Amino acid sequence: MTPAEETAIVALAWLANEPELLGRFLALTGTDPSNLRHAAADPGFLAGVIDFLMGHEPTLLAFSAASGISPDMVVRAHTALSGPEAGDF
Repeated sequence: MTPAEETAIVALAWLANEPELLGRFLALTGTDPSNLRHAAADPGFLAGVIDFLMGHEPTLLAFSAASGISPDMVVRAHTALSGPEAGDF
C-alpha cells in the first residue's frame, strides 16, 4: 500500500466516526455503508475520499487536527491518487 493510499484509508476511518460527514460522503459517492470495505480496495474510490476532504477546507482541517496528517500530506495524496492533471483546467 502506498503512502497516499494509507492517507486515504486513515481519512475513510476518520469519516466512519463522523456520522454527518459520512452520510454526506456516502450520498455524494452513491456508496452504501455495507460496500465501504470493498470500495476501499479501489484506488479510484480512495481518490474520491481525498477529493471529499479537499472539497471543504473545514473538513480537511478537522481531519488534519484529528489524525495528525498535515493538509500538505493530503494534497500529496491527492496528486498521487488522482494524478497531477486532476487540478489542471
